[in-house]
Amino acid sequence: MLLGIDHVVLATDDPDAAAAELERRLGLAAAGGGRHEALGTFNRLIWLGDAYLELIGVFDRDRAAASWLGPSVLEALTRGGGLATWAIAVDDLDDALRWAPPDAGLVGPLDGERQRPDGRIVRWQLAHPAALSPVAPFLIEHDVTAAEWSAEERSVRAAEQHPVGGRARLVGVEVQTPSPAVAAGRLRSVLAASVEPAGRAAVRVRLGLQEARFVTPRPSAPAIVDVIVDVAMRTRVARVGDSEIRIRGFAPIETTGADTVET
Repeated sequence: MLLGIDHVVLATDDPDAAAAELERRLGLAAAGGGRHEALGTFNRLIWLGDAYLELIGVFDRDRAAASWLGPSVLEALTRGGGLATWAIAVDDLDDALRWAPPDAGLVGPLDGERQRPDGRIVRWQLAHPAALSPVAPFLIEHDVTAAEWSAEERSVRAAEQHPVGGRARLVGVEVQTPSPAVAAGRLRSVLAASVEPAGRAAVRVRLGLQEARFVTPRPSAPAIVDVIVDVAMRTRVARVGDSEIRIRGFAPIETTGADTVET
């Protein structure tokens, strides 16, 4: 059921400018995006294999405020931008909802779609907590018969070389919260995920090949997104609002069709 972290939602007033800055500083290129007409938002995507960074802006504040996603994006924008929330990919949303405890408070399944600049439609279903936030992500199941999720498109993404010089993958996300154990326990109650200590006042949740870390507030960015690339390089850091994107070199990433394995 559990596939991993699907994407990280980073709010910004200007997704195009943010994409250009991340390419300049980190060597990660954005490709694609579109508009969520029903949500009042638009985005640019930085693909990292089958995961991605979503640089999201708002074109209709009233429509966004009335939507399930918009309030978390607008809240992040009031801080100057940064992590609004994130998504966990599952391959059977109905099954995930059946197994979720009654007090999980998940709303769904809800249908969603986005029109790409080429006119093709991307479709998905999702379930979200009543109040999205950086510590309260949502679940998503992609329509593999629609745009972006065919075997061919996934294979192309698996082999994509970013300007940094290699293939990049999302490793995890770290979020500060006064109650790391509570945030981790909320995920464990919904998903068959492993939860373990991750140092002083920190809890790690294993999500497939990735992880989410919940840590107590400290003098660093409120949220950190970790990315690896299969070339030798020093760690680079850039910000989207108050959140840091960190990219580091790692061992080569082997690919088999649409699947990826970190070695």
